[in-house]
Amino acid sequence: MSYGQERLGLLFAALCALNGAFVPAFAKLTTDRGDPFLVAAVTTLFAGTFAALVLGVRGDLGFLVRRDTGPRLFVVGTLGTACAFLLFFYGARRTTAIEAVLCLQIEPAYSLLLSWIFLGHRPTLRRVLAIGVLLLGITLAVGGRGVSPSAGVWALLITPLCWQASHLVVLRRLANVPPHVLTGARYVDGGLLLAAVWMASGGMAKLPPVADLATLLPLLAIQGVVLAYIGTLLWYQAITRLDLARSTAIVVPSIPVLSLAASFVLLGEVPTAYQWAGLLLTAAGVATFVTAPHVVAPRVAAGVASTDGQLRAAL
Repeated sequence: MSYGQERLGLLFAALCALNGAFVPAFAKLTTDRGDPFLVAAVTTLFAGTFAALVLGVRGDLGFLVRRDTGPRLFVVGTLGTACAFLLFFYGARRTTAIEAVLCLQIEPAYSLLLSWIFLGHRPTLRRVLAIGVLLLGITLAVGGRGVSPSAGVWALLITPLCWQASHLVVLRRLANVPPHVLTGARYVDGGLLLAAVWMASGGMAKLPPVADLATLLPLLAIQGVVLAYIGTLLWYQAITRLDLARSTAIVVPSIPVLSLAASFVLLGEVPTAYQWAGLLLTAAGVATFVTAPHVVAPRVAAGVASTDGQLRAAL
């Protein structure tokens, strides 16, 4: 790889981390102004519309309706976007942005467990210890004040499980589908499903006043197109120029730290002493986990990695 490509990869990784840092704060901002179901549906529709345009230009929309890939891609969109976004925005409405980003760091624990159960990847001692530190940090940050975790915290803790379940479908059934198709299908199928369920549940009758909706829609467009879809594209641009381990080590541990600044700028949130301590432990655990030797082939890992955890990314 040329020096120029490496520098470009580092730039994309930095932009991906910066993009992901704004996801929790933006989610808090939008869910404070609108119903979480509405926010999830419209955000995903914006991302899905943009994704469909990209797939159409590249001539890959056919993947979404092919008999061998369409139904499986729909499952991925249902788990990785529709279910995950509902839980994420529900949780963001009922917690702080700082708590949201910390809760999402539990994803490596799910990855470790599910990979062991379904893929036979035995965990290393280093990764087990890293998960222990990570879980201690999350527990300290969201429960260190002697208060039982809220329903929002539990929703956020479950969110990464949906992402990991969708990754398993990809690994077992869609390993040969190009990454940009996987990304596009998640937003297109997830967006259509969320919109259908939202409308069937009487969502049109619960729309905010026109003036409020006019100020909310631009935020949802940024959230869907920039923070979700473009954030995922930045991730793939990084891992095609750097190796997956290096990209992950740069992006994933950086997001919680950068999110503190984003939360302060957008919302004025200042972390408590417990959250600072939990953040440091969580960042240390995630950094140790992602820099451990990988146990999957680079092609497979690259095909399913997303900044869900970008949100990491894949809000």
